[in-house]
Amino acid sequence: MTGPIAAHASAEPPAEPGFVADTRAFYDTVAEDYSRQFHDVLARLPTERAVLGLYAELVGAGGRVADLGCGPGEVTGLLAALGLDVWGLDLSASMLAIARRGNPGLRFERGSMLDLAAAGVADGSLDGVVCWYSSLHTPAEELPRLFAGFRRVLAPGGHLLVAFQVGDEPKRHERPWGHPVSLDFRRRRPGTVTALLTAAGFSVRSTTVRAPETGQGEAVPQAYVVARAE
Repeated sequence: MTGPIAAHASAEPPAEPGFVADTRAFYDTVAEDYSRQFHDVLARLPTERAVLGLYAELVGAGGRVADLGCGPGEVTGLLAALGLDVWGLDLSASMLAIARRGNPGLRFERGSMLDLAAAGVADGSLDGVVCWYSSLHTPAEELPRLFAGFRRVLAPGGHLLVAFQVGDEPKRHERPWGHPVSLDFRRRRPGTVTALLTAAGFSVRSTTVRAPETGQGEAVPQAYVVARAE
């Protein structure tokens, strides 16, 4: 027999997208070197601190915020200091270990920002979502799904902050700090990001673009978009 038996058979969970597995493997490998390289980088970037301060004011003191793709937890810690009830989510166990070490009073969980339901994030449960350079490794065709997921977990009136590198061509990093790993860092145009956010049910509140800080090793402009869930 077919049909009923096939329908009753337990299906295997869908395979993890290759780019997700590659991202996890990359950051698990380079986490300690990455943390040493970029420790306290926000102290040297006034534009970023201003954007994060604006975002914290828009969300409001005590707002429930998820820092998705939190890495070593630098932004998570700053948002907590600004009065938000913030926690971090990341693919990489090695990055999460660093985040917990540096922010012992905050919560950090392992999971994918592309599957927030599996990570235990209920629809409409958050006042804010931060995607601080963590969409760099997401292919363009996955961005509508990513942004739709952000919209689902935000309460109406909640705020999203997306940070990204500006450009058209990806930058492939090969053997960082001598490790045998590589990963694509994808760049976007602000207009592309804002159009996708609008289609996902957001209204864009502000777009900030600054020139590259060459002293920090940047080669392209950096962009920060704040959007409101409608």
